[in-house]
Amino acid sequence: MRFLTIRCLLPILALGLLKTPSLRAQDRFADVPRQVQPFVDRSEISGAVMLLADRDKILHLSAVGTSDVATGRKMRTDDIFWIASMTKPMTGVCIGMLVDEGKLAFDDPVEKYLPEFQGQWVAQEASANHRVLVRAARPITLRDLLTHTSGLGEYAVTDPHWTLSEYVKVLAREPLRFQPGTRWAYSTAGFDTLGRVVEAVSGMPFATFVQQRLLDPLGMTQTTFWPAADLAPRFAHQYVRNDQAGRLEETPIHYMYGGAVTDRGRPALGGAGLFSTAEDVTKFYQMMLHDGVWHGRRLLQSATVAAMTHKQTGGIKARPGMPWGYGFCVIEDPSQMEANNHLSPGTFGHGGAFGTQSWADPTTGLVYVFMIQRDKMKLNPDNSPMRRAYQDAIAAGLR
Repeated sequence: MRFLTIRCLLPILALGLLKTPSLRAQDRFADVPRQVQPFVDRSEISGAVMLLADRDKILHLSAVGTSDVATGRKMRTDDIFWIASMTKPMTGVCIGMLVDEGKLAFDDPVEKYLPEFQGQWVAQEASANHRVLVRAARPITLRDLLTHTSGLGEYAVTDPHWTLSEYVKVLAREPLRFQPGTRWAYSTAGFDTLGRVVEAVSGMPFATFVQQRLLDPLGMTQTTFWPAADLAPRFAHQYVRNDQAGRLEETPIHYMYGGAVTDRGRPALGGAGLFSTAEDVTKFYQMMLHDGVWHGRRLLQSATVAAMTHKQTGGIKARPGMPWGYGFCVIEDPSQMEANNHLSPGTFGHGGAFGTQSWADPTTGLVYVFMIQRDKMKLNPDNSPMRRAYQDAIAAGLR
């Protein structure tokens, strides 16, 4: 009789197991890879890794396509991507840590730590054969660099083995594009400069500071400026689409400046230098959603987290519906960009040049990470059709 009773209970127990949160979550988001797969089928991307998490755990993680078109190697959820400008918020957090320690302030002039920025000029007029320079009305500040309002332009580095110090000294010689604090213009070089500020203030190489103060405490063991050669089987290759031929062709990473991704002689650049995985990036944003605390250890003060993830550009217009905090882009009006429609006002994060995306929604407590490696998309990578498909599928699963 007891045996029959247990047998009768088995279907009920099985039904209960099927309704556990983890299994339900997997079922809810099963459509996410199916919605992204058509972009692989049409050779618009080689593959993708898609992740959704809350403050404490991963709710969905999947991969489609290949990481290497030439060999047909399947994309894995732990593949390593060049995250490009997704590096910028991490550089910003390093600055925030030094602010917390009282070693600098967001409104400090850059020249206080890097004297080469003294006495800068501004290009009042500029053409191919003519420039009119005037003195900057004030020195550029760390706030200016963190919010892309410094006027600092870009520089086409030709030597991949310049030190960060050498590179920034060259940047400092170039005239600003506009008077500091008067306009918004995206500047990767500005965040490279912030990396050099970290070196000058902390007394250690920027890469060492990032490793010891950010990556190690967060357990971001797969994140690096220089992927080791033995990680090659997990390296997601970069592609550009040949529309005429209807296929993807491998393309170099321009921010390597001609150097190999494994070349440790290449400087660690705060603007676009890091390689990482979807799960590692998620840890960074979970820490931010926990107000700077990770597994009981405070990495960043709560007030600093709030300052970094809220609008700091005032009335200066940046991207549609998206002003800037300190290192983070902030979504103020989600309706201004289709890919943001499912996110709450106050969501913060950053995209990357090759279409990678990372966003944290403090209202819902959700982290979104979408990883692809596709250069020269016709549309803004933040609003790519594949990112929209990913966001739509996640939103459908959340309903």
